[in-house]
Amino acid sequence: MCTGKCSKCIGITLFPLATCAIVSNLLLYFPNGQVLQLSEITDLVWFFHGIVGAGILVMLPAFMMLGAGGAGCCANRCGMLLSVILSVLGFAGGVYCAVISSLGLIGGPLCNTGDGEYIYPFRNDTLEDNYLLNQTTWSTCKEPENIILWNIVLFSILLAIGVIEAVLCFTQVINGLIGFICGTCMRKRKTNISGM
Repeated sequence: MCTGKCSKCIGITLFPLATCAIVSNLLLYFPNGQVLQLSEITDLVWFFHGIVGAGILVMLPAFMMLGAGGAGCCANRCGMLLSVILSVLGFAGGVYCAVISSLGLIGGPLCNTGDGEYIYPFRNDTLEDNYLLNQTTWSTCKEPENIILWNIVLFSILLAIGVIEAVLCFTQVINGLIGFICGTCMRKRKTNISGM
C-alpha cells in the first residue's frame, strides 16, 4: 500500500473515533441524563480528555492525513512531514485521553452516599477492594442513579478510543516518515505514466 493511501485510510478512521470521544466526554457531564450542579460532576471530566485530547487534537492530524493521502498539493514530502508533526500531536491527545480515562476508572465517580454530601467513596480503595471488581459496593452511591455504571461505560469507551487513536497516530508517524524519506507513490505513478 502506498504511504498516501495509508494516510487517507488512517485519517478516515480517526474522524468517527474523535467524534465518539467528544460525545462520550459530553455525556459524562450529564450522569444518567441528569443535569447536575458543577460541584456534583466528577473532577476528571473537567480535564476535557475526550473533547480536547481524543477529539480536537486528533481531528487536526486526521484532516492533514486526508490531504497527504490525496492527489492535491499536500501529496508530497512536505505534506507527509506535516502529517508526521500533527500525528505526534494526535498521539499525545490519544495517550492523554487514555491516561485520564484510566484514572477516572480507578478513582470512581463523585456521588451522594445518602447523607446529601457528594464524595468520592472509592478513591482510596486497594486493588482487592476496588469497586470495579466488587459490584456489591456499587450500592454505596445513591445519587445520581446508576452513576457507577455510567462512569464505567463512558470512561471505558474513552480509554479504548484513546488507545486506538494513539496506535493509529503512531502508525501514521512511521508511515509519514517513510513517505517523507522515500516519497509517495503518486510521484512514482506520474513518472511511470510520463515515461510510457
